[in-house]
Amino acid sequence: MITLAHDALRGSLPPLVTPFSNGRVDYDTYAAMVEWHVREGSHGVVTCGTSGEPSVLTTAERRRLTEVAVEAAGGRIAVVAATGSQSHAETVELTEHASAAGVDAVLVVTPYYIRPPRRGLVAYFADLASRTPLPFLLYHIPGRAAVGVDIGILTDIAARADNFVGMKHSVADLGLVTEALIRFGPEFRVLVGLEEVSFPMMALGAQGMVNAVGNVVPRQVVALYDAVAAGDLATGRALHQQLFELNRAVFYDTNPIPVKYMMWRLGLLPNNEHRLPMMSASPEVAARLDALLVDNGLLHDHAG
Repeated sequence: MITLAHDALRGSLPPLVTPFSNGRVDYDTYAAMVEWHVREGSHGVVTCGTSGEPSVLTTAERRRLTEVAVEAAGGRIAVVAATGSQSHAETVELTEHASAAGVDAVLVVTPYYIRPPRRGLVAYFADLASRTPLPFLLYHIPGRAAVGVDIGILTDIAARADNFVGMKHSVADLGLVTEALIRFGPEFRVLVGLEEVSFPMMALGAQGMVNAVGNVVPRQVVALYDAVAAGDLATGRALHQQLFELNRAVFYDTNPIPVKYMMWRLGLLPNNEHRLPMMSASPEVAARLDALLVDNGLLHDHAG
């Protein structure tokens, strides 16, 4: 495994939502979001992750979003491009483009729907890792992709790809975290992708979070990381409890429907817009989210 700088791919790296305006991607708002994360202390951003609704974007839009994020970040924070698709050819195109665009790492989801055999999965990731000199992260989200990995698959990929440096782990399987850190060492980057287990997973040795709620309250997510990284588990536990219902709110409906609604209510997005088959929050979900924002002191009253 290649050696990373100590602070590389650590901390809070929110998966940016994709803003739309009248059906088109709003690149100006996207750039402003990156600038906001710089000011708020996020350690990086992830483009076109699950919260970015990549399945409703064209490859040209995904490429441009990555370029905008790199330009807006200007090297001040890390940019990780999620380049995975259901198609190997499309993933190759997006991965090679992201590498040329100047991102700091690529994140590739398991190929969804197809449910490949183990040997195909290993060959897929080994081939994609060979397409870029950048640090390569696997995105493990079996709840969405219907494809899972285990320590054997990770070991086989690592044997064939020196730049395979970690994974975004979006499932409450703490055992695999420990297995991976024992097998590959403490420098193997495990990034938490399931919000409500951020604290316990980092306490086990995960080095950061790709947390959708980082789009809403980035400073609180950064504070959680900082506390655990400093070994202050009492403070980390308290912050975990403060964030717990906000983290759960991500799943009041399909992500990022609740996240976009909260960002819109807080003035972080000019529009609460999705592309089909995604839709804006229902009145019932909106009411729950409004009440939660009020309870957390983020919104003064239900009228905004």
